[in-house]
Amino acid sequence: MFDQPEILLLKGFCSLSFGDSKENVIKKFGEPEEIQNLTDDILNNNSLVYHYWEYGFSLFFDTNKNQAFCNVEIDNKETLLFGIKIFSLKEKEIIALMLENGYELSDSEMHQWGEKRISFDSAGLDCYFENNRLVSVNFGVLETDTNFYYFPN
Repeated sequence: MFDQPEILLLKGFCSLSFGDSKENVIKKFGEPEEIQNLTDDILNNNSLVYHYWEYGFSLFFDTNKNQAFCNVEIDNKETLLFGIKIFSLKEKEIIALMLENGYELSDSEMHQWGEKRISFDSAGLDCYFENNRLVSVNFGVLETDTNFYYFPN
């Protein structure tokens, strides 16, 4: 397994790189507790999701891109971003941390159901808050206008 989950913006998660195979993910984390297929007809996208509920994250594979590892959704409170436990930070502190590391806030939205999202598009990062507390983080590869994923080395 791993000591502590770590967000590596635009690169990967823990020691995995975006673009890695499902086999490499299984070598790292073992078999997922649940596997799910998600289809988005609007974006014409289909993803295979490996849920690791016990560890507090889900890993996404783009079935249109040879099932390459492309995205992470995480709610594990021990998760590190730039060496700091991101779930211990308030919204303004996350914005400051991201700015300090070269990423500006690009969007913010309050959803009808009470969840707030802040986005850092240049980092491929979305943070979700409920009652002013960070509840989940979603991050992944950047997709260009040509529907081409950039998988950094």
